[in-house]
Amino acid sequence: MQEQGEMTWPDGTKYIGEFRDGQPNGLGTAVYPAGAKYVGQWKNDNREGHGTMTWPSGAKYVGEWKNNSREGYGTMVFRDGAKYIGEWKDDNREGHGSVTYPNGAKYVGEWKDGKREGHGTMTWPDGAKYVGQWKDDKVEGHGTYYWPGGEQYTGEWKDNKLLRYGIDGLPKDAPKVS
Repeated sequence: MQEQGEMTWPDGTKYIGEFRDGQPNGLGTAVYPAGAKYVGQWKNDNREGHGTMTWPSGAKYVGEWKNNSREGYGTMVFRDGAKYIGEWKDDNREGHGSVTYPNGAKYVGEWKDGKREGHGTMTWPDGAKYVGQWKDDKVEGHGTYYWPGGEQYTGEWKDNKLLRYGIDGLPKDAPKVS
């Protein structure tokens, strides 16, 4: 049977919501000592199901939770204004997702352990674009870079640098990849 109630954990976290067997279960709100706030579903004293977490920095996550971690599909707006929409696992961006950066650049592709990894496309506000492989949050592997004027180069990349005929690196006018 669900009961309504309040509790305060030893660390100062305050919970108001539904309980079952003396633990948060169902819908509830937790306010953490550092000012973060979670509103959503709970299961056996853990954030589990759909919920929203807001931080004093202005960051906000709306989506799925499992065992107190972001898990499943969700949207995160970071304190710098970057916005990620996609899959999460163990509190990290994992699987397919997109991020739009404050400068207007956008990445759409695969993520692993919170980093761009696998196939992805990065576009910049000036029309430049990279389509290809990523590793450990850097351009690495086969890919094509398109300049705003229409030129393009397809080749191998390593550590955000184009590798060919001894040339190492993007032209000076190319937008930053990360």
